[in-house]
Amino acid sequence: MSGQGAPDLTVDASGMKVAIIAGSWHAKYIDAMVEAAVASVAAAGASSELFHVAGSFELPLAAQAAASHYDAVVCLGVIVRGGTPHFDYVCNAVTDGLTRVQLDTKTPIGFGVLTVDNEEQAFARSGLPGSSESKGKEAAEAALHLAVAVQRIAAAQ
Repeated sequence: MSGQGAPDLTVDASGMKVAIIAGSWHAKYIDAMVEAAVASVAAAGASSELFHVAGSFELPLAAQAAASHYDAVVCLGVIVRGGTPHFDYVCNAVTDGLTRVQLDTKTPIGFGVLTVDNEEQAFARSGLPGSSESKGKEAAEAALHLAVAVQRIAAAQ
């Protein structure tokens, strides 16, 4: 399982503001991921605001719009492989788009987009009771950890 060996990324992010942007497909998994992301942000002492978009493809533009107003952005989505190449196009576009937003805006982006072959894999990573991982929690922790690190690097100059 990909979560094995995961680091402890908890940080003190007191006073930081985080945008959580979630797609609307596969609501059962998205809702669990959002809940975990919100809890992780709060546990770190930061505040969050939730925004919904239609799907994962829309995450990069929403992240770009949020980047100048928040210390970090957490993007959550679920893309389940179907019988056409559409899965590959959407996964690549979302990954490349969120990477570009992070680099262009210098705002940490938490990547909580599940790219899975089936519903069982989505469940396993969703943070629902009985699942083995919580990608919403992990994405929020990673974004906050990076936001704190970037602030420390900037202060050292």
